[in-house]
Amino acid sequence: MGFLEKKFHLKESGTNVRTEFVAGLTTFVTMAYIIMVNPSILEQSGMPWGAVFLATIIASIIGTLVMGLVANVPYAQAPGMGLNAFFVFTVVIGLKFTWQEALAMVFICGLINIFITVTKIRKLIIKAIPESLQNAIGGGIGIFIAYIGIKSAGLLNFTSDPGTYVQLGEGGTVIANSSAVPAIVPLNTPGVLLAIFGIVLTFILLVCNVKGAILIGIAATAILGIPLGVTQMGDTISFSEALSQLPETMFAAFGNPGLLSLFSDPSRIPLVLMTIFAFSLSDTFDTIGTFIGTGRRSGIFDEKDEEALFSSTGFKSKMDKALFADATATSIGAIFGTSNTTTYVESAAGIGAGGRTGLTSVFVAIFFALSAFFAPVISAIPAEATSAALIAVGIMMLSAFKDIKWDDLAEAIPAFFAGIFMALCYSISYGIATGFIFYCIVKVFKREAKDINPVLWVSVILFIINFAILAII
Repeated sequence: MGFLEKKFHLKESGTNVRTEFVAGLTTFVTMAYIIMVNPSILEQSGMPWGAVFLATIIASIIGTLVMGLVANVPYAQAPGMGLNAFFVFTVVIGLKFTWQEALAMVFICGLINIFITVTKIRKLIIKAIPESLQNAIGGGIGIFIAYIGIKSAGLLNFTSDPGTYVQLGEGGTVIANSSAVPAIVPLNTPGVLLAIFGIVLTFILLVCNVKGAILIGIAATAILGIPLGVTQMGDTISFSEALSQLPETMFAAFGNPGLLSLFSDPSRIPLVLMTIFAFSLSDTFDTIGTFIGTGRRSGIFDEKDEEALFSSTGFKSKMDKALFADATATSIGAIFGTSNTTTYVESAAGIGAGGRTGLTSVFVAIFFALSAFFAPVISAIPAEATSAALIAVGIMMLSAFKDIKWDDLAEAIPAFFAGIFMALCYSISYGIATGFIFYCIVKVFKREAKDINPVLWVSVILFIINFAILAII
């Protein structure tokens, strides 16, 4: 215990080993879906399922351990959802790159992230974000997490609403005259009823201040799901089979096809550069949003730490080290054979359970290591069981909105796009992008352009370029 105290400063952070263990387990359980989902998505690019399964776990272990042991913060890392879909459906299937070349792009993206972290560009971006937008990002991530939880619970049914939107094809031909509109599902299926039970139980435990309320809620709901047929053992290949496939993706990013072929066609180089840029921008701002949104409210990144962040010449502050840990994880993941590894917003569940130090991350990494041998058991925990945790944490994070002057449109408009729009478009980075853009628009037309940090201007220009690139590719 003495070693753990000396290494992680548990008492100073107001925590203990038991709390950090519960927090680590809570974070792991809420993000364990990535172990099965990531291979299923990347498999569609031609990558072997078993190899990606192990690459996902290895990248998560290494990235999370670096976060815990180097930065001493309770964040977990794993291949990011959204980025893996971009990898498969846009880069490989849409742009016709091989999956090996896509991995090479991810590796380069990681190097870029390391560069902008070491050169303190990432820190300058964080410093440039006005306090009102930082609060909006924090509250917005709360809505985003809660929305993920509500969807995971299966409470939403996307129905067709005729006449809401008209989609036009070439020449103005109407090809669709409806849109998907969310509505509550009938409350008559085992999965939905189980999710409602979990939500009610978790909230009762929380308001009664029961220690480990979130984890107890997950466990109880998963167990109740067994007789209901919702909690079922997942199907997967054995560890030995997955291990035999790992050489197919490990270091594949550096071969031919791969890094050696990526720049061989001069006509494709602009497309390669644009794709790497899109990867990097989304990865960077997802992480910045997660740190700002969860770190401030919990006190993990306090004002003293932020002062050190902006005045230090070395890697001395927690956020400094956390940003570096996140930056290195993407390239490490690409080496083993997976898309961008990033800091998970689901880490907020562990923080909500009391996690305050890197020991939480160490426990998450241990659970990831064990999951390689118990994948069917880990995958048996249904989304209905973890949904309550995400909703509860989302509610806790909404308190950041209280510091925004909603009666002042000059502040409310950028805050809306940085916060609420984040959940509506299902992207942290796009919420930040639109918040930045409208902040600059408001300031310019109020004749206060001089108040806009130059770094914010550069960020806005890069976001606009990114939107243009995505429209082209």
